[in-house]
Amino acid sequence: MTLPPKQPAALPATSRLGQNDPPLPPWLPAFILAAALIARLYEAWAYFLNPDEALHNLLASQDSLRMAYRAALTQAHPPLLILVLYYWRSLGHSELMLRLPSVLAGTAACWFAYQWLKLVTDRSAAFLGLLLFAFAPSLVGLSAEVRQYALLLFFTSACLYLSERALQHNSALCMILFSLSLYGALLSHYSSLIFAFTLGIYLLVRLYPYSRHLRLFAIWGIGQIAALALVTFFLLTHVAHLRQVGMAQGISETWLRKSFFHPGENHAALFIARQTLRVFTFLLSHGVGGTLALIAFVIGMVSLLRQRKVSPENRPSPRQLALLLLLPFAVNCAAALAGAYPYGATRHNSLLALFGLSGACIGLAAWRPARWWSTPLIVAACLVFCNFFPAPAPLIKAKNHRRILMEHAIGALRASAAPGSTFFADYESALVLGYYACGHGLVQIFPPYESFVPNRCGPYKVFSARPEEWKFTANDFLEQYRLFAQSYPTEAGPMEAGKKLWMFDTGWIADSDTRDLEKLLQSDECSPQHFGENIFICQFAIRETAPSNSDPR
Repeated sequence: MTLPPKQPAALPATSRLGQNDPPLPPWLPAFILAAALIARLYEAWAYFLNPDEALHNLLASQDSLRMAYRAALTQAHPPLLILVLYYWRSLGHSELMLRLPSVLAGTAACWFAYQWLKLVTDRSAAFLGLLLFAFAPSLVGLSAEVRQYALLLFFTSACLYLSERALQHNSALCMILFSLSLYGALLSHYSSLIFAFTLGIYLLVRLYPYSRHLRLFAIWGIGQIAALALVTFFLLTHVAHLRQVGMAQGISETWLRKSFFHPGENHAALFIARQTLRVFTFLLSHGVGGTLALIAFVIGMVSLLRQRKVSPENRPSPRQLALLLLLPFAVNCAAALAGAYPYGATRHNSLLALFGLSGACIGLAAWRPARWWSTPLIVAACLVFCNFFPAPAPLIKAKNHRRILMEHAIGALRASAAPGSTFFADYESALVLGYYACGHGLVQIFPPYESFVPNRCGPYKVFSARPEEWKFTANDFLEQYRLFAQSYPTEAGPMEAGKKLWMFDTGWIADSDTRDLEKLLQSDECSPQHFGENIFICQFAIRETAPSNSDPR
């Protein structure tokens, strides 16, 4: 009689996969998932569209699929979301309807992530992961917006689950579905290139020796060749064009500047440490919550790297799992150091949520209190705090983002502005005004762009700025008005005569920008009507003398 091998003593909790799992009620994960769906539905219903969402809706509202595809390529993202919206808009144009694909995709991503964690960890870590994915404030917000990130998380979480199912059950069908999900991710957002590289390395490690998984390896390899062809096509056409027009450089030198490494200004090690903390702060929408999540992540990684190679039921070994969770951060850091992709407190790093929060839940699950519900209760309390008391505050605070404020603003505008009035708007404000007041676009989306092209909006005429003039500030407002007056002298009227125009201002309005611009306009008899801190309308008159239309040379 052969004695069974002696079991290793006192291994960390994550190596005892499937053992000592908490007695979770079978209905509890489904309840958490339903609550996650309700939270996303509420945000999708309660808040007005931000300028980026209004832009994506406008890009999709073209006369043909070909035109929608062309419109999608004017932005720094692959075209899948715009093509989905092109057909989805036939079901309705309300905020909730436009956001519903993101709501469903974001909720489904929670389920896929939970199922994947059950395959590679234990039930305790998986349940903690479900809580984090379901209620991390950034993921709730991104899943309730007309943006690419919910689709990205849906396809990438599906990739993780399907690839693990394929490996554990030797399933060719799951590997084929994995490849299809990978294509969906690559067509959703360019950060999926980090994911594709990471998962490619991980699966090469998991499939070794390849002769033992020859069929799966062949199917995976064919899928990778097709994915490489897809990536090459967009790199040579879309991304090359974006670099040619300087979009990438403009982003790295303006609002995402902190998320790129600048030699001579930063030390590489300090940049990586600071930006890693900012990633977790973004995910939890709170500095304290992000710090605690990062500590849990580090604990989880240390516990995995210290474990022996124990992989029952074809599960990944602890070190293989650590490789999968750490590699995306390493690749993203390298891209930021090279100036190729941002790394920090930005939605562009939402992909890292899959790996950062998974590592954090492994670290949290290493603590085994006497009462199994203690850890989930503490995590839930932290999530409630982070959701209701975000710090730093979002660019548009929840109280200023309510849909009813936009409805009141549009009502006041129609009651105050007489038919035939002229509106002067920056690009982001015109995007929102077009959706809420006009029912059609007011801005240019195809180059070459002209300055202040007029558009009708019911009984009004609207002159909106070029995309480069995304937001008016007190520093550049007068210059933009002079350009408008030079191009349309009869519309602007003699500036010394003080012809009055209307301004509708909304979007990501910084307090200092708002105060300075209002101070400038109030000197010209503007009495702003405020609707929260992120919407105001006013009638103004410029009394300076306009420059002549002579050649400036």
